[in-house]
Amino acid sequence: MRIRPLPPLNSLVAFEAAARHLSFTRAADELSVTQGAISRQVRHLEDYLGRALFIRDKRALSLTDTGAEYYDSVQQSLLQLAGATGEILQWQGDQQVTVVTTNAMASFWLLPRFSEFQELHPEIDLRIMAVDSLRNIRHNEFDIAMFYCHTPPEDLRATPLFSETVFPVCSPAYLAKNPQISDPQQLATSTLLSLEVREDWLSWRDWFQGCGLPAPPESARRLKINNYPLVIQSALNGQGLALAWANLVDDYLASGLLVQPVDNTLVTESQFYMLEPPASTRPKAGVELIREWLLSYTG
Repeated sequence: MRIRPLPPLNSLVAFEAAARHLSFTRAADELSVTQGAISRQVRHLEDYLGRALFIRDKRALSLTDTGAEYYDSVQQSLLQLAGATGEILQWQGDQQVTVVTTNAMASFWLLPRFSEFQELHPEIDLRIMAVDSLRNIRHNEFDIAMFYCHTPPEDLRATPLFSETVFPVCSPAYLAKNPQISDPQQLATSTLLSLEVREDWLSWRDWFQGCGLPAPPESARRLKINNYPLVIQSALNGQGLALAWANLVDDYLASGLLVQPVDNTLVTESQFYMLEPPASTRPKAGVELIREWLLSYTG
């Protein structure tokens, strides 16, 4: 049976990089092509789909709603394809290291820094698996995991990487249209972009309570989304106020694509952990290089 419809595959790779960076230029640098080549590939994909995937503004590049949904599916498909290809090629030995983490951590923290590790250690084959839960991952399927935990699993070695620091963010345009949310007491008058997942992520109610602010009423406007990268994309699109985790959105804040409307920040007892299976009799040499690289960001 022929699989159809299939989009132009080269365009998918260009689109995923451009969507992840929200920049044709940075995507071009990553893929070692010209900015024009990325733009042409993305336009080719948009023509094939008959839908715009990006909002092209002189100041910033952002995804349309269609683009945000498609990006999530494309990235997962490419990660699965890369994983299956790696298994067929039988990556083995000390130079292959498998890192498993959440979609949010992979998208916002690990992938943007991946090229730095590659430059430092080109001999290491790093395999990234993006999953939403550690529950169904067996110890022999990964070397290192990066997960947010209130209490780390007892059967894994846990090393804290980052504290959980949470604060609200929105686009500059949304803040300009809703200047009242600069007052912490007025934050609940905005549209609250809410993450709906089974994992133990901090909720808006938890955040308001932890900051000593009145909890939003049940009548508060909400947009419920079950994927954190899409929550942040909705904030970038000016659709409301999102809870942001430091270290995940730092690049967006530095670029000005997202802003903090208030100074209120909640630091909890939870952590982003580096998790490892129990010590093996023959640890891989490449794992220690990954550990040292990850720990260099904790200072």
